[in-house]
Amino acid sequence: MNADDRNTLAGARVATRLPAQDLDRARRFYAERLGLHPVDERPGGLLYRCEGGAEFVLFRSTGTSPGTFTQMAFEVDDIEAVVTELKRRGVVFEEVDVPGFRTVDHVAEIDGNYPSKGARGERGAWFHDSEGNLLGVGQPVG
Repeated sequence: MNADDRNTLAGARVATRLPAQDLDRARRFYAERLGLHPVDERPGGLLYRCEGGAEFVLFRSTGTSPGTFTQMAFEVDDIEAVVTELKRRGVVFEEVDVPGFRTVDHVAEIDGNYPSKGARGERGAWFHDSEGNLLGVGQPVG
């Protein structure tokens, strides 16, 4: 980071915020379907932490998510194993079939990736949580 970036967001940590109409319902979904449990909570909010220090918060909101774009994604080492387990737990994956982009058995092959990630592509799958947020699961392919 150069000196000009010291007082910008370049050195900040990123934490996603996802709206929930019903925080208790969301807590159950994330625990039962995704195997995630809050590490902390406050009135109106649940804090989750994944390996590597990434955090996200579910917060009580009167607004609703349109669920039309990926709001958060989890990067995994074995997408088939994760999709299989989440399906076993009741997660319903989206099927996509648009020109140039199609899921097969719930997983899409995505050409290209960011050069800094050192992968030639990515595989992805998507599902909605109990609150309508669209979440993704991705696996870089080397």
